[in-house]
Amino acid sequence: MWVLASTFSSFRNLIRCGIFTGFNSVYTIAQLMHSLPDLVVEEQTVCTTNNNNLQDHFIKFDKVGAVEILNSLKKEPNLALQFYCQLKEHGFHHNFFTYAAIIKIICYWGLERILDSLLLEVIREKGCIPNFEIPDLLDAIIEGSDYGNSKVSTRAIDGFVKAYVTANMFDDAVDILFHARRRGFTPQVLSCNFLMNRLIEHSKLDMAIAVYQQLKRLGLSPNVYTFTIFIKALCKKGCLEEAADVFKEMEEAGVIPDGFTYATYIEGLCSHQSSSLGHKVLQACRQAKLPIDNYGYTVIIRGFVKEFKLEEAESVLHDMKEQGVTPDVFCYGALIQAFCKKGDLSRALALHSEMELKGIQSNCVIVSCILQCLCEMGMASEAVDQFMNLRSKSRMFLDEVLYNIAMNAFCKLGKVEEALVLLEEMKDKKMVLDVFHYATLISGFCLKGKMIEALNVFQEMKKMGLKPDVVIYNIIAGGFSRNGLAREAIDFLGCMNSQELKPNSVTHNIIIEGLCKEGKITEAEAFLDSLEEKSFDNYSAMVNGYCMASHTSKAYEFFVRLSKQDVLVNKNSCLKLLGKLCLEGDNEKALSLLETMLGLNVNPSKIMFRKIISSFCRTGDIGKARLVFNVLIRKEIVPDIFIYTMMINEYCRLNCLKEALLLFNDMKERGIKPDVITYTILLNGNANISLWKEMAGMEIRPDVVCYTVLIDKKCKANNFEEAIKLFDEMTEMGLKPDNVAYTALLAGCFRKGDMDRAIYFANEMSLKGVVPDKRTLSTIERGIIKAKKLQFWQ
Repeated sequence: MWVLASTFSSFRNLIRCGIFTGFNSVYTIAQLMHSLPDLVVEEQTVCTTNNNNLQDHFIKFDKVGAVEILNSLKKEPNLALQFYCQLKEHGFHHNFFTYAAIIKIICYWGLERILDSLLLEVIREKGCIPNFEIPDLLDAIIEGSDYGNSKVSTRAIDGFVKAYVTANMFDDAVDILFHARRRGFTPQVLSCNFLMNRLIEHSKLDMAIAVYQQLKRLGLSPNVYTFTIFIKALCKKGCLEEAADVFKEMEEAGVIPDGFTYATYIEGLCSHQSSSLGHKVLQACRQAKLPIDNYGYTVIIRGFVKEFKLEEAESVLHDMKEQGVTPDVFCYGALIQAFCKKGDLSRALALHSEMELKGIQSNCVIVSCILQCLCEMGMASEAVDQFMNLRSKSRMFLDEVLYNIAMNAFCKLGKVEEALVLLEEMKDKKMVLDVFHYATLISGFCLKGKMIEALNVFQEMKKMGLKPDVVIYNIIAGGFSRNGLAREAIDFLGCMNSQELKPNSVTHNIIIEGLCKEGKITEAEAFLDSLEEKSFDNYSAMVNGYCMASHTSKAYEFFVRLSKQDVLVNKNSCLKLLGKLCLEGDNEKALSLLETMLGLNVNPSKIMFRKIISSFCRTGDIGKARLVFNVLIRKEIVPDIFIYTMMINEYCRLNCLKEALLLFNDMKERGIKPDVITYTILLNGNANISLWKEMAGMEIRPDVVCYTVLIDKKCKANNFEEAIKLFDEMTEMGLKPDNVAYTALLAGCFRKGDMDRAIYFANEMSLKGVVPDKRTLSTIERGIIKAKKLQFWQ
């Protein structure tokens, strides 16, 4: 086709008359073209009207003509790009040659942002063009450029690599690199870095490592960032020794690692539970005066936090300050969040105060952790106060999460209306409300028994376009159930089907336990039977329901029936049933349940073992108590002081002193320190003077009960003077004798016939305001009668 020179000139004038501004993408430029007069592009002819007005012409280009015009505009990239976009707008289908022409122009002028968008478009469109392959296009650009060939080719290669990586087409990006190498072009290090980094982000570690190794063979000269990225890939893969070897490789290449390189390696160690080793590397770097910034310290702190080594993490923070490295909000934030998670609120608050005193601005993430910790520790009121203070005085941005925590705190305090005010405030601030905010408010109304208000919030949530999930339905059903409205809960859950939601196990459990709470055991059993798919949790809910309704025997029979069918309820339900059996003194069933649980490898906690042993001791069945105690030992669960003391007390009560002392010695051998109660029980059973001396050696201070036991023993053994000494010692230590102590001493006086001392102690008892009980009065009465008898016979 022939295209007149006047046509080129007219076109150039035409596109110059448009308003051209800076652009970021091909699409943006195309939009700007609407300000230009239309060009109608066809394939074979060009029509020109008599008035020579180009706006009235039909300009028809074939593909060769389009390329010629683009080539003529190579020194005017803006005009070339406008022409390219105008062609596309009017239905022209760009092909292999027009793409090559425009890419060469953009590459020559180094318009990188435009090139990125253009190449992404080419990659998307290539599937619509027959026999069009990107490597062929790249060859055309390399071979057909008559200006700045090397520069244009290099930019085109880098551009295609970047475009493929941006589109996550990593195999194609690698193919471009190797294709370019075959054409004699060494890959640019920046493109390789970009490719490797994105491969790591997409967890393609092996591919990233292979790319690095292959590109080095092809002559790539890695820079510090290349080596750092390679270290990151090796660390993420767990090849820590190989990552350490890279530093030697850098030394051989004459590349000096920077602070980020060391921090990357340290972070790799920390991510594989080797924070202590990472800390040693950091210290070695510091001693060698290598560059380590606060990021290196931050990754160590985060590593120790992840390993729950909070003391070590805090020591790194102190070390950091001593070395003159200023901690930032990320260092403090990692520690504060960790202490909050641990429940150590005082330490978290101390660090937060320290951070603010240093002028480091806190943020909503850190404050959210602190307020959440306050709520979890039962300090909802303090959480509310902190939030309201931030809301009125602080300039900190309060996000949706922080508002939700505050709403939850208000709900826990029963102040649901205040929580509702916060929700309305969020609406006024155009904040994004989600299901969690409404769930918090609905839960708050349900806890207060305000089911109508809960349902109103539920309806509002749906009007806002938020779809309730099964959790929301369960919250409302649970509210009905807790308030004795199990039937309403069942009716409400019927609405789930219309919302294409399927009730889950939690839903069914709510119904079962709710019916049992109302005493509707038969209905609960029928509901369980009606379930087509029953889960272990459903059976557990039935056991819980029986226990809640005080039908413990039914719960036990149900458990036995299930266990015979190899169906086991969850551990918490087993423990709840076991606790109920112990509480009701049904030891035989409790022992049978324990044996079944152990046979199924369900181990009760130490507290539950304590309850079972206590139940047997209360009924005097020391044999079965010892049986359970031995199970505890076999499970390698160390009994606590309460279990030992209960067992020793029962042995002493049954006058099995040898067994009591053996258990006492076993207790000490296991590193459990006896307390004053344990010693008191043993002294009461066996007044052995060595135990009294042992207490003194262990710095265990006797209490009134302990002294009273010894005083009573001495009086009964006719060691009255020793008893008096113990009584005086007790008062000298600041202990106030009670009526039991006085009664024991009075009994000793009467037994010896010492009426004067008896009268003395009785008067002292009255003066000190110690009110005698029936036993004391009975002792005095018997003593007076005995004294009168002695006078009569004398």
